[in-house]
Amino acid sequence: MLLPDAPQPQTPICSAKGCRADAVWVLVWNNPKLHTPDRRKTWLACDEHREHLSQFLGVRGFLKEVLPFAEWTPAEG
Repeated sequence: MLLPDAPQPQTPICSAKGCRADAVWVLVWNNPKLHTPDRRKTWLACDEHREHLSQFLGVRGFLKEVLPFAEWTPAEG
């Protein structure tokens, strides 16, 4: 997960627990019970964990989109 005030690693790392692989996907999500509809949170995923993390968010109705990391532009503010 990317935290807005935390220093970002030079190479983005997968958000799956214990995984240290380079992230190649951005999973954009929102928990409607906690966040306003326009708020977007992100998890990063390697190829191996993309489906698992997507399913975890998807069954809860949180997943909004999955983008290649190279095509993702962080929201400002």
